[in-house]
Amino acid sequence: MQRRPVLLAGAGLLAVVAALALARGLQRPVAKPLSPAKPAPAAVEAVSALGRLEPAGDLRSLAAPITGMGGSPRLTALLVQEGQRVQKGQLLASFDNRPGLLADQRLLQTRIANLEQQLRLLERDTGRYRQLAEGGVTPRGDLDNREIKLIELRGQLTQVRAQLAKVQTDLILSELRAPIAGTVLRVIARPGERPGDEGILELGATDRMEAVAEVYESDINRVRVGQLARLISENGGFEGNLSARVVRITPQVRQRQVLSTDPTGDADARVVDVRLAIDPADAARVRDLAGLKVIARFQP
Repeated sequence: MQRRPVLLAGAGLLAVVAALALARGLQRPVAKPLSPAKPAPAAVEAVSALGRLEPAGDLRSLAAPITGMGGSPRLTALLVQEGQRVQKGQLLASFDNRPGLLADQRLLQTRIANLEQQLRLLERDTGRYRQLAEGGVTPRGDLDNREIKLIELRGQLTQVRAQLAKVQTDLILSELRAPIAGTVLRVIARPGERPGDEGILELGATDRMEAVAEVYESDINRVRVGQLARLISENGGFEGNLSARVVRITPQVRQRQVLSTDPTGDADARVVDVRLAIDPADAARVRDLAGLKVIARFQP
C-alpha cells in the first residue's frame, strides 16, 4: 500500500515525457524530397563554312568592241597581267582594227580639208555672181547653178565629217582602257585571239574586300546579320585571321560551288550564301587575293 503512490507518480512522469516527445515530433519540419539535378546546358557549337574572297566594290568583265560585220577584232597587245593594280583610264589592250581606223581617219581629214577649201572658193565665187545677177550683168541661171553646187558641196562636207566622227569613235573602242581603278583579277583572252562572250579580262575594285561563305542549310538558322566571324585561309594564302561581320544572307538555297580540298567533302550539299564585310585594316592585306578560298568561323 505504501508503494502505490510511488508507482502512480512514476507512471505520471512517463506520460509527461511521452507527451513532450510527441509534441516535438509534430513540430519537426518534414524533409522535402530531393529534386533530380538539372543537366548542364550543352555548349553551342560554332558554325563554320567554306567560302571565297571577293572585291566588295565594282567587278567588271571587260569585253572587246564589235566591228561593223558583227564580230570582234583580234587582240594584238595585252599590257597588263593578273594581279596587277591599274588606274582609271589606263591602257590595258589594243586590237587589230586600230591601224586601219587610223588610216581612215587620215584619209577623211584630208578630204575634209579639200572640201572646206573648195567650199570657201565656191562661196566667194557665188557671192560675186549674185552681185552680177542682181545688176543684170549675168544670167540668173548661172547664179542658180553655183548655188546648187554650193548646197551639194556643203552636204558632202557634212557627210564626210559624220564619217570621221564614226571612225574616231571606233578608234576609241580599238583600245581597252580601265573604266575603274582596281586589280586585274583574271585574264581571259591573249594576244592573237579573238575574244568571245566572256570578254578579255575581269577587273575588280579591291579597295574594299568581302567574303562569301557557303553555309549549310542546316546551320543557317544560327547565322544572323551583324554576327562577327573570323576568316582563315584554307591553304595558307595569308597568315593569321581576318575579322569580318555578316552584312547579308542571300534568301536562296543552292548547290555548293566552293569545293574543299578534302576528297570526301559533300560536293552536292545545299548551301546559302552569306556575305561578310572584312575589316578595312585586314582587307588591305588580302586585296590582291580575290578568289582565295577561306574558312569562315562564326562566333556564337
